[in-house]
Amino acid sequence: MSDSPPPVPAGQSASPVVLFDGVCNLCAWAVQFIISRDPAGKFRFASLQSDTGRRLMEEHGLNPGQLDSFVLVENGRSYTESTAALKVSRHLSGLWPICHICIILPHFVRDPLYRLIARNRYRWFGKKDSCLMPTPELRARFLN
Repeated sequence: MSDSPPPVPAGQSASPVVLFDGVCNLCAWAVQFIISRDPAGKFRFASLQSDTGRRLMEEHGLNPGQLDSFVLVENGRSYTESTAALKVSRHLSGLWPICHICIILPHFVRDPLYRLIARNRYRWFGKKDSCLMPTPELRARFLN
């Protein structure tokens, strides 16, 4: 990750993109949580297993085989783990933007809890046989 975000290249979406594990029940719930608190439809979504997800991971120097991280791609930069979740929270409706204040804590303090949940997400929340399929109304917010 670089310190200053480069401009968004022509043809690339200016909308922030959330990459998520498409077979994880917790991740599917998180996507629905974001959608319901993003009435303006600012966020776009792609599963980590999709061609778009793998391409974005590669473009940002992330391992496309790493399926245990929530990733936010915004303004030409990528954020992972708790940083991604906190950066998403600042754009949500309601009181959720208050959570963004936790960004002042160093990632080495925030990320261990994130990693504990990520490691156990299938055991605790279950796993789907296939990726989340959006409803026809939401399909435009999901990238292939």
